[in-house]
Amino acid sequence: MNPLLPPQTARRVLVPGGYGLIGAGVVRALEAAGHAVTVAGRDAASAARVLPGRRFLHCDLARMTSPGDWACLASFDVVVNCAGALQDGPRDDLEAVHVTAIAALVQAAAAHGVRVVQISAAGVHPDASTAFLRSKAQGDAALLASGADVVILRPGLVLAQQAYGGSALLRLLAAVPLIQPLALPDTPIRTVGLSDLAGAVCMAAGDRLPRGTVCDLVSDEPHDLRGIVAAHRAALGFAPARAELVLPRPVLPLVAAGADVLGRLGWRSPLRSTALRVLEDGITGDPAPWRAQGGRVTPLAQTLAEAGFGAEHRLQARALLLMPLAVAVLVLFWALSGLIGLLHLPAAAAHLTGAGWPEPLARLSVQGWALVDLALAAALLWRPWARAACLGMCAVSLVYLAAATLVTPWLWADPLGPLVKVLPGLMLAQVTHSLLEPR
Repeated sequence: MNPLLPPQTARRVLVPGGYGLIGAGVVRALEAAGHAVTVAGRDAASAARVLPGRRFLHCDLARMTSPGDWACLASFDVVVNCAGALQDGPRDDLEAVHVTAIAALVQAAAAHGVRVVQISAAGVHPDASTAFLRSKAQGDAALLASGADVVILRPGLVLAQQAYGGSALLRLLAAVPLIQPLALPDTPIRTVGLSDLAGAVCMAAGDRLPRGTVCDLVSDEPHDLRGIVAAHRAALGFAPARAELVLPRPVLPLVAAGADVLGRLGWRSPLRSTALRVLEDGITGDPAPWRAQGGRVTPLAQTLAEAGFGAEHRLQARALLLMPLAVAVLVLFWALSGLIGLLHLPAAAAHLTGAGWPEPLARLSVQGWALVDLALAAALLWRPWARAACLGMCAVSLVYLAAATLVTPWLWADPLGPLVKVLPGLMLAQVTHSLLEPR
């Protein structure tokens, strides 16, 4: 059964979350199968970057909490929900997105005769160890209890040519040279290729799966994390690791706590507590029901071989590795620059008084620019402002170089190179600005 064969009737399909890793693959597969697809979400700019030229409908699931909010379903035959969140945070509310919005969605879908295809997750259970899986289970239960035309697909770890979240972490780890850092290396993980998941969605959208279908989309054989990372190293063309560095289990809560703090600052790290707890429990599922429906999940090795990784994906993996390091270095550089200026105010002001500036004005200038440095370091820590902070660092660096060239040109010849050393910092800010471009 080929899920990409043209359906007997082309469907009008709404895809909330259609520009995420899973959503984008689903949208492209549905289009290839002949369906008319509308992408829905809360960020039109991101949708336009990922899927240019597609129809877009603004849809913030956290606010779609009553059936009336889903009146748009009157214009569609199928809704494929690819939206979701890993953990509560400044932009995410698990209860609203996974439970309340889904209950409202299925009521509206039933009223309009619309089929709901829910992308859930392998391992959902009311008593799961994470709020992510528990809330997903509640949403799935609401769908099934409604009696509406519902299909629920529960993928394992989704692998694709693109990368985000857990798959991005795998590539980051694969890009580490020589030594392979790992946590929970023996945890069992079942994978699924994005093409297999998208094919299953096409089957559901084309009415080739019966209503009430609930299937795990997982590989027949589990792999441990160590093997999956090694397989990524090989598929991406990186040399095998010469040694392994396993993070002790007692350290993991500290890593998760740090990642959670960064999450509150807008950095959606794949090392947050929910992700690590899911990894600790393992990503498993039962492949038998999906096989009984005539479906299949491609084995890990074949999935990675068919992904078509090339030089651009190796570059992406290295960028994923370097981005947090670049941000950390910039924050440290600008914070220290500001603090040193304030702590050594007389010495810093002496450069200006030596050029003829009045001492009060020289001190005021040093203090002002030191505070600017500290403000830029703080702004870089807040993810929504991070790219703007990089541009601010570039602008301040250029102003600093221009002003110093006019007022204290002899500093270019200073043996310690205070002006020359600004140039690599300027370049690092430009590179980090590019690395932080939204997906």
